[in-house]
Amino acid sequence: MTQINILDTAKRTILSESKAIEKLADLLTPDFVSAVEAILSMKGRLVVTGIGKSAIIAQKIVATLNSTGTPSLFLHASEAIHGDLGMVQAGDVVICISKSGNSPEIKVLAPIIKRFGNILIGMTGNTHSFLAQQSDLVLDTTVTEEACPLNLAPTSSTTAQLVMGDALAVTLMEMKQFTAEDFAKYHPGGALGKKLLLRVKDMLANTLKPQVSPDTSIKATIFEISEKRLGVAAVVDQGKVVGIITDGDIRRMLNKTDSISGLMAKDIMTVNPKTITSNTMVVDALNILEDFSITQLVVVDNDEYKGVLHLHDILKEGIV
Repeated sequence: MTQINILDTAKRTILSESKAIEKLADLLTPDFVSAVEAILSMKGRLVVTGIGKSAIIAQKIVATLNSTGTPSLFLHASEAIHGDLGMVQAGDVVICISKSGNSPEIKVLAPIIKRFGNILIGMTGNTHSFLAQQSDLVLDTTVTEEACPLNLAPTSSTTAQLVMGDALAVTLMEMKQFTAEDFAKYHPGGALGKKLLLRVKDMLANTLKPQVSPDTSIKATIFEISEKRLGVAAVVDQGKVVGIITDGDIRRMLNKTDSISGLMAKDIMTVNPKTITSNTMVVDALNILEDFSITQLVVVDNDEYKGVLHLHDILKEGIV
């Protein structure tokens, strides 16, 4: 195949699946509303099951639901009929995913779920299938054809299942008024969790606190900046931050004078430095640093100097 042929095949696949998804919006019925209401009012968890490629889609849907506030678990349809049905408890709602709705495992599983008394939601591409007939509610994921050139490999159909699952998850999020703070509870690790949870005070515990008084000599000020390794020192007078001295201030001073004898911190400090409180989200502090093209922020709570937040410390946390 030539490069053009390869790209043409890829584009055809993408366009074929996008058309299938576009048509999916027209397949929504009042059953979707009832499914959302059933999940919102359930006493237990949402159990999502399937076989083959549908089982893989079911696992992703479960992951999305759990991370957005809907307690869910995955149950493989084959394992379910060989002992794992004990996972399904009273009060659970069950979503069964199957393109054909007629696979042997589904034909065994669906009646058992109904006999348990659980609400059964069938997600299928065949609304006349055994699964559809057994289900209390049906989510139609019919596709005209697969993107596969043989119209055999699950491609458009599994994409439709995935998107229907996303539609459920997002709708449930909005119905529950799920917030960024709620999202953070389920994503405490990694860069995402840190963006949503990490506050400036969480980063100050292991950070040095460079500080001089207005009358501190320039030599002592340079020593303080060098020792604390933050490239900055806060100028504190009677407990209040009145200015800041950075490496840049030192360099500019040395460009103007050959002698630092007699100079004090107050002579070269920048007054009214940018400050934040220790309760500020680190990601918001990062935005301030970027907006003003600076590398440090002085942390002040109720006029009390708490420390310095440096851009390098934020980068070490992996937030960006």
